[in-house]
Amino acid sequence: MEEALSRTLPKEEDKQGQNLKKLVIIMRGLPGSGKSRWVDEFIGSQTLEVAMNIRSKGYFSTDSLFYVGDEYRFDAKCLAEFHQRNLSGFIHALSVSQPLVICDNTNMAYWEFMAYEAAAKALGYQVRIVLIGEPHDPAHQAECAKRNNHGVPLAQIQRMARQFEVF
Repeated sequence: MEEALSRTLPKEEDKQGQNLKKLVIIMRGLPGSGKSRWVDEFIGSQTLEVAMNIRSKGYFSTDSLFYVGDEYRFDAKCLAEFHQRNLSGFIHALSVSQPLVICDNTNMAYWEFMAYEAAAKALGYQVRIVLIGEPHDPAHQAECAKRNNHGVPLAQIQRMARQFEVF
């Protein structure tokens, strides 16, 4: 998993004295790559109070809006609306100065997360992009197809991988 991101919240100040208390993490990766697992482990490494705060007020995943109870029910007709709702909730969390806010979507292309990044930077947040896995690696694609929770088949994972922007 991503080693560059500390498992704890940023220190109060960096070497230049800049305030780093506000952090946004933008996850990127194919379905089944381990984005949500990474987030779960990251949140689990925090104190109980911080973890509960992130879970209740600072964690945003469009996928979560497709759950009805414990059942995931993807409906392509709702995708645009759910992405907008996810972004709106994310921006609200920034506007009330949640110390740590996470966007857990595939974010395959820059345009898919640029509004999240722009809002975070405009409101004084440090932004860290975390890419999980190697989207263009066929072995990674096969692993993603096996372990994704939403039944995305290998052929669709491969199509998504061809479109995935790595920068």
